[in-house]
Formats: sequence, C-alpha cells, structure tokens
Amino acid sequence: MRVALIDYDSGNLHSAEKAFQLMGRDADAQVIVTSDPDVAAKADRIVLPGDGAFPACRTALGEVDGMAEALREAVLIRAVPFMGICVGMQMLATTGHEYVQTPGLDWIGGEIRPIAAPGLKVPHMGWNDLVIDHPHPVLDGIATGDHAYFVHSWQFQVTDPAHLLAHADYGGPVTAVVGRDNIIGTQFHPEKSQGLGLRLIANFLRWTP
Repeated sequence: MRVALIDYDSGNLHSAEKAFQLMGRDADAQVIVTSDPDVAAKADRIVLPGDGAFPACRTALGEVDGMAEALREAVLIRAVPFMGICVGMQMLATTGHEYVQTPGLDWIGGEIRPIAAPGLKVPHMGWNDLVIDHPHPVLDGIATGDHAYFVHSWQFQVTDPAHLLAHADYGGPVTAVVGRDNIIGTQFHPEKSQGLGLRLIANFLRWTP
C-alpha cells in the first residue's frame, strides 16, 4: 500500500510522516512525502495536511503544478481514501472566509467561519473532548469523551449535518471531524493526539470505503 502525504510547504509533515509510518507497519504501508502529482495519482491512500491560514494554504496547493487536478481525479473519480488534517480538512469546504473569501475544493459542502467562543481564548488550542455525532469506520474504537489535540481559530460549518462526524465543545459546538464517501477530515492533529490519533490513523489505513 502506498500512502501519499502531500507536500505543498503548508503542513507539519515530519510529525505526520512519523505517525503514519508507525501505524503503517502492520498495514505494510509505504509512506511517501511528495509534491509530485503523478505519485499522488498512483497512491492507495492520500493525506493532505495543512497549517496556517486558509487562503495561503489554498494558494500554495494550487501552485503545485497539476496537484489539484491529480487529487480530484484520484479522490472524486477513482475513490481513493483521503484524509485532510487541520487546514487540509478545511480546504474540503466550498468557501473559506479567513481574511479574504477563498474558494475551497468543494468536496464537502460548507464554509470556514471563525470560532465564536465568548469569554474563551481563540485560537482553540490544546486538548479537548470529542463528541461522536455519527459512527464511522475511521472512528472505530474512539468514543465520546476521548481527547484530541486542537490548534485553530476557524472551523468548518458543514451544509449537510450528515457530514459532521464529531465535534468538540468550546463555547458551543466546534467541528472536529467531517466526512462523506471515501473522504474524511480532522480539525485536530491526529499525529499530536497520542493514542486517539494513532488509532484513527490505523483505522484510516485499514478503511475500505
């Protein structure tokens, strides 16, 4: 199994690579960090990380020649299992509103809006409990009350509630996991979420949507 971890100068690749390599041993997975759209197109799993502001990440992804097209063909046409992490998850949305309105990939309908948490610090940073809204194979063995590690000021507001798989409470519900079909995204960082994150990664590598 080949797992493509997409490198477009906007993600915490080292930690993510180590976590996927660790959990990939049992799945006989080869984890490849790549900015080559041909490599991404041939992968059996695709992971899109992302750190920073939505517009910068979306622009950086678009500047990797042929990558957006390769991802679309692999994920939407060939149904390759896909995971977005942090801003990599947010880019699945239709539109982002951070600083300037920016089109997302529009693979899961919705918008990226600021977290509204009166009396609480933003960014939402640190450990928080998950609340599971819909069961999903990638969430097997993960229960409401389990902890994940977040660092973000903006959140994914999905159009279809069925696409909200889990949330956290931070002055109100804050989207934590979204998904549909062969696509899943986590707002939290699985590579920093210890046992929960490693279990989620292992589940993703075994997932056959």
